[in-house]
Amino acid sequence: MTTDERKTLTDRLRNLTRAPLDRCAVFVARLGIHPDWITAFALLLVALAAVFIAQGAFLAGGIVLLFSLPLDALDGAVARAIERSGAFGMMLDSTLDRYADGFIFAALSYYFAESGRLDMLLAALAALMGSYLVSYVRARADDAKVAVSVTIGWFSRLERVALLLIMTLAAGALESVAPLEIGLLILAVGTNLTALQRLRYVYTTLRDRGD
Repeated sequence: MTTDERKTLTDRLRNLTRAPLDRCAVFVARLGIHPDWITAFALLLVALAAVFIAQGAFLAGGIVLLFSLPLDALDGAVARAIERSGAFGMMLDSTLDRYADGFIFAALSYYFAESGRLDMLLAALAALMGSYLVSYVRARADDAKVAVSVTIGWFSRLERVALLLIMTLAAGALESVAPLEIGLLILAVGTNLTALQRLRYVYTTLRDRGD
């Protein structure tokens, strides 16, 4: 498979946190906690955060979302600790990540729809579409028929979640929707540009190798 040497922020952060995360994962594994349980619990926390956000309780939603982030990395580390070799855990994690994205953007869409802000509702939907496309292009490129590993772009999942967290906490702390508006516009543009950037990378890679 053709690989892309450029590392995303997600890749760099994963390398920096791998050692302490692995030590924590060994402890969790000894408690008999299955990595799939961690994945599911993380999604429940995101769903709870989405409920708060939809109601306009942005600070509470941001805090709950913050607590869900370590679990998003811990499940994979626990899987390594127990030497889990099956591919289902990875598939489950990716699927529930899409649900988590959907919960947050649906909550933002609901909040702005209830507020009569159809412009920001459209921005939230555009950001959701772009987020899904960023992941889809990578997944489709990984298919054996395409065989191109593509991780480039500014808005991989970690960057998206970090921006969502910052704008939600800021909206709650400032008691203003302005951070949400700015963040959603950045995500609406940035995610779709990233998806197109990845698509272009796949195209040029396939062209260069004669496919």
